[in-house]
Amino acid sequence: MKFLDLCKVYIRSGSGGGGSVSFRREKFIEYGGPDGGDGGKGGSVIAEAVDGLNTLIDFRYQQHFFAENGKPGMGQQRTGRNGDDIVLRVPVGTEILDEDEETVIADLATLGDTVELARGGNGGFGNLHFKTSTNQAPRRANPGQPGVDRTLWLRLKLIADAGLLGLPNAGKSTFLAATSNARPKIADYPFTTLHPNLGVVGVDNAEFVIADIPGLIEGAHEGKGIGDRFLGHVERCAVLLHLVDGTSETPVEDYRTIIGELEAYGGHLADKPRVTALNKIDALDDAQRAETLAALEEASGGPVLQMSGVSREGVTEVLRALKARISEDRLRQKPVEDEAPWHP
Repeated sequence: MKFLDLCKVYIRSGSGGGGSVSFRREKFIEYGGPDGGDGGKGGSVIAEAVDGLNTLIDFRYQQHFFAENGKPGMGQQRTGRNGDDIVLRVPVGTEILDEDEETVIADLATLGDTVELARGGNGGFGNLHFKTSTNQAPRRANPGQPGVDRTLWLRLKLIADAGLLGLPNAGKSTFLAATSNARPKIADYPFTTLHPNLGVVGVDNAEFVIADIPGLIEGAHEGKGIGDRFLGHVERCAVLLHLVDGTSETPVEDYRTIIGELEAYGGHLADKPRVTALNKIDALDDAQRAETLAALEEASGGPVLQMSGVSREGVTEVLRALKARISEDRLRQKPVEDEAPWHP
């Protein structure tokens, strides 16, 4: 399935049905009076966060969503039928933005969240509604209210507990593949990852979700490389894992580049809890490890973990450090496997 996290949609709620002008026509009722019914209400446009979706690709092929109009009223005091609502089913974590792409209308961050995007027009009154003691045969009725036209943007921010950060080829996809059942593309050239990937990892009988986003480069906030638009997928994370390539000639500069991009992106992303890890230590000797580790700790002002996604050295310690920074209500208990399998 293709990944799409930003799309434009055009919606319109239904117009209300018009009221009816009608009079009783029974043969033996001399002064029957008005009996025109009211029009039905137009359908509304509603967005709902549903399970089982992690992309907005469905909205690539259908961008227009029009609710049904209300039916007009009829004689014999019959009210018109209400128009059917139309529901936009979106993944959990979808933000709905106004046409300016800045004003947030709704944030559907929880399964089952709903929001009314365009309300249907009310139906018009029939002439029965206007009957009074001095006007017993009104010949007027109201038209229904028109529907609402809107242009909206849908932006998906994946729901994950931990997010991976780093330059291209820092080993983020390798780490995700080594710790979960996710199978992201892995290759020895930059920008192998072109869209975010999710994986469920487990450690110490607890599970949480990790998001791997495409690598950042210096100037990503200005649109260089793939840009920084995928950083939105780690805004909801409780903790960030910053991987630094230990085989790089300038690991400290690489570290500062990512921190600079987080600060330029804004949204308090740079203030989130962060775990820094020196990756690819299997390709370094002891002296190189110690020298690079000391330089990174001095630059970050805190402890730096060591790991290798290929040899899996230090991976468990990194997962435990991430788990310690995730609140208990976000963690899921890992099912305990039976020690002795059953035999017939």
